[in-house]
This record gives sequence, structure tokens and C-alpha cells, in this order.
Amino acid sequence: MNILEGITIADFSRVLAGPYCPMWLADLGATVLKIESPQGDDTRHWKPPTFNDTSTYYLSVNRNKQSILLDLNNPDDLEHAHRIVEQSDVLIENFKPGSLKKFGLHHSQALARHPQLIHAQISGFGSEEGAHLPGYDLLAQALSGFMHVTGDPDGPPQRGGVAIFDVVADLNMAIAICAALYERERSGQGQHIEVDLLTSALSVLVNQTSGAITCGNDPMRSHPHRARRRATRPSTRARSRDNHRRHPPDTQPRNLQPYPR
Repeated sequence: MNILEGITIADFSRVLAGPYCPMWLADLGATVLKIESPQGDDTRHWKPPTFNDTSTYYLSVNRNKQSILLDLNNPDDLEHAHRIVEQSDVLIENFKPGSLKKFGLHHSQALARHPQLIHAQISGFGSEEGAHLPGYDLLAQALSGFMHVTGDPDGPPQRGGVAIFDVVADLNMAIAICAALYERERSGQGQHIEVDLLTSALSVLVNQTSGAITCGNDPMRSHPHRARRRATRPSTRARSRDNHRRHPPDTQPRNLQPYPR
């Protein structure tokens, strides 16, 4: 599928929350130029495991990309980076908010020079009150409440087995970029897009987030045996002739509190 053929993306991101997004866009046909430091992306050095002496972690989020090593502190390399941005439709970065100003690549600077550019920024906790916090998935798991609802109810909070919110944030950003490209076709204007780990985490919590925000409910962990019994319990509701569910006379629906404990 090459629906993004002709779209060029300058990928300034590194590690996981960042590179995973343009990889999917590359799979859809976009040309992705990955700008790496002279030492290479951090994940190049995360070995083992390896495939042909290349870190499988690096390979897992950087397929279908072209890579170039540039030192943004070097004036010549920085000029080269600006030329790449000038020829790109999308710039993706996951630097600490505000860090790109010294390179002239902050969204306010880049959009002033290139109004049709889509500047995509991925951070841990946004560019305002949470800008000073490190963008680690584990921290987002804790602050979002995800760890509070994970694990045995009689034990301590548990982290997820993978960096789930790094991945979800990138999927959210991929959707946002596709929407921004569509909008640019209509208006001719680029824009700045921002996605962060914390709001992505809250979006994953879905009903727990809704209950906490709307009625102050404190989501609790379910006991695994109790959850298994609920999952395997046969339905007591019958169906009418027109295949709509109906309640037996002795089980009429009652007003239940959300998230019963």
C-alpha cells in the first residue's frame, strides 16, 4: 500500500516514542529520512539480540527508512539538516520541549520558514506544565494510574511488560499526521501537532479515565479469579423473536453505580 507515496518525512526522533510512528508511515509509502547523531540512535547499541550484527530493537522501529548521520552542533551539518527540512512535508521529533530552538528547528521557527510543513512533536508530558519531566514510559504508567489498576489486588501496583504508551503515542501521532496531510490538501497550510505519553496513557485507560473524571470514581484492580468467573458465566438474558435481548421478569435492569467494586 503506497497511499503516502510522494510524502517526505524528516525523522529527528530516537529510541522508541518517536521512530515507531514514521516507520508506519514509511510502510504506507512515505520516504523517511532518519537523522541520527554521529554515534547513531541509542538503540543501535542495545545488544543482544542482534540480526546481522544490528540491534533487533533498532530494526524493530526503523525499517524502510534512509539514515544519515548529522551533528547538529556542527554548522555544516546543521545547514544540511535545514535543507532536508526544507524539502520535507513532515518533521517528527521527540526532543525535550524547547530543545530545538538553539538549532532553529523549533516548531515556531520551522513553520515561520516553511508554512506548509507539518511539525510533529512527541513528548512525555506536553510542552507546558509537564515539559520539565523526563519522557519515560514507566513514569507515564505510574502518573496515569495504569499501574494502580494492574496486578493482583492484594499486591503492589505493577508496570506493564512492554513500553505500551511509547507505542500508543506513536500510533496516535501517525493518525494525527495523516489528518494534517489531508487538511493541508484542503487549506494549503501546515501545522504543529503535539502528542504526549500521559494523554496517550489516559486514552488507553478509556472507561477508568471516564469514571474518574466524570464522577470521581477510584478504579480498582479486579481479582483474577473473580474476573475469570465473570468472563465464563453464561448469560441469563433471553432473546425475543426479533432477536433483541430481553430481561427475564426476575432480572429487570437496575440503576447500577459505575465500576462496582
